[in-house]
Amino acid sequence: MTSTTDDAPSGPTAPGAGAPGRTGLRALLRGSAGIAVAMGVMNVATYAFQMISARLLGPADYGVLAPLMALLMVVAVLQLGLQATGARRISADPEHVAQIERVVLGVTYRAALGLGALMLVLSPVVMVVLRLDSMLPAVLLAVSAVPLTVMGGQAGILQGERRWLPLGMVYLGMGVPRVVVGTLCLLVSPTETAAMLGVMIAMFVPALIGWFALRRPRDEARHSEAHTRRPVAREAVTASLALLAFFVLSNADIVVARNVLDDHDAGLYAAGLILTKAVLFLPQFVVVVAFPSMSTVEERRLALLRSLGLVAALGVAATLGAWLLSGLAMVFVGGQEYADVQSRLWLFAVIGTLLAMLQLLVYSVLARRGTRSAYLVWLAVLVLVAAAAATASLSALVLVVIAVDATLFTALLALSLHRLRDPA
Repeated sequence: MTSTTDDAPSGPTAPGAGAPGRTGLRALLRGSAGIAVAMGVMNVATYAFQMISARLLGPADYGVLAPLMALLMVVAVLQLGLQATGARRISADPEHVAQIERVVLGVTYRAALGLGALMLVLSPVVMVVLRLDSMLPAVLLAVSAVPLTVMGGQAGILQGERRWLPLGMVYLGMGVPRVVVGTLCLLVSPTETAAMLGVMIAMFVPALIGWFALRRPRDEARHSEAHTRRPVAREAVTASLALLAFFVLSNADIVVARNVLDDHDAGLYAAGLILTKAVLFLPQFVVVVAFPSMSTVEERRLALLRSLGLVAALGVAATLGAWLLSGLAMVFVGGQEYADVQSRLWLFAVIGTLLAMLQLLVYSVLARRGTRSAYLVWLAVLVLVAAAAATASLSALVLVVIAVDATLFTALLALSLHRLRDPA
């Protein structure tokens, strides 16, 4: 799709023409490859913050922070639902981009304030369920949900308009400030409350970048009833519920671990999940780049298969690395304080690979406007919680998670290929 903004230079008069070095760099930053780089930096920064937190807090305290961060990822499904809705609508109907942008932002601001208020009301529940010493970390998490959700609507508009450079800056704003501000807060006070304060402050950075990128008013020349507030909100809710199922599945185990394992083993499990999240986040750029093709009737089956192949290859490489270089991997999950989990690190990489492929399948469902597959994910959540609650050791919990995720992946892949067997 041709960009609807001034961000993409065109023709020989593009800025930097005649300067091959500058042109090549701009082409990289403005293209989909730039998104891969930006998301790679974001994921490395996010991973670095988890690693630093694990080292500064120790197993017991990090076992408290990990479920808070997992809950923040679950809360982020509304952000992702808004992003998917904005990106899909603008890509499919660029003639109404001004109206879609206005409506998506309006829905986003209302959703952000509503979600923040809800999380604030539920702060006492979060404190009890996660066994926090005070309610303050839960309150900080509730405030973090507001800019995080706002960023989702902004990113969806930028993605739909193919404005890769500002979208890449938003992704960088998601990762780099978290590791910088979060680490400073932890150095001042090595507690889960200080870590959540750093996360909350950092969350406002990508929202400010998104606001700056979209600050220019648009001339709304066309209007369509298909892009009014109600259908946009309905699609965002539908997409968010499908993504919620996936994120509950990918984060339920740490909450169960916090309740069925002792503090030390729960901390070890949380450290292993640092590697899981790294493997899950590694191929996220594949989803961003493949989403438009998976939305196209003629391309969606091939796009899904190629993307799954790439994600699987990255996952296999990460799993082999965690197995053969487990000593080196320990450096990145917290050091020798977590040595008891070293022999099992490759299993956590397997979990990350399965989750990455499941995530791609869920986005494939959203791209073709399907939602029934989400029921299978919710069923897997129930099975996982029930089976994991009956475990009494770290190893047993890991094997249960792998079994449930692998079974769900097989079922979803078979269902998706069946639905996509006819391109029409």
